[in-house]
Amino acid sequence: MQKVLRQLGIQQKNIGTSTGNQWIATQEKEIISYSPVDGKPIASVTICDDKAYEQVVQKAGEAFLEWRMYPAPKRGEIVRQVGEALRKYKEP
Repeated sequence: MQKVLRQLGIQQKNIGTSTGNQWIATQEKEIISYSPVDGKPIASVTICDDKAYEQVVQKAGEAFLEWRMYPAPKRGEIVRQVGEALRKYKEP
């Protein structure tokens, strides 16, 4: 199991807020995931705070304004590339 987590870039403690281009660390509490097999902690992720949430919403609005200017075929190509990148990690 730990090998899979490493392949996916999951650390013991993980930042839980991202704009898509930038991870935003917060001082909020963590959510811990536990193994259903033995009940031991697997990893944790920090909760988004209000300030980080506002940053994410602002960046999403900016991205929307830029994204809508791309012609449909270009957007489709980008979505295809994202799918291709995700398939690299399908097995783990």
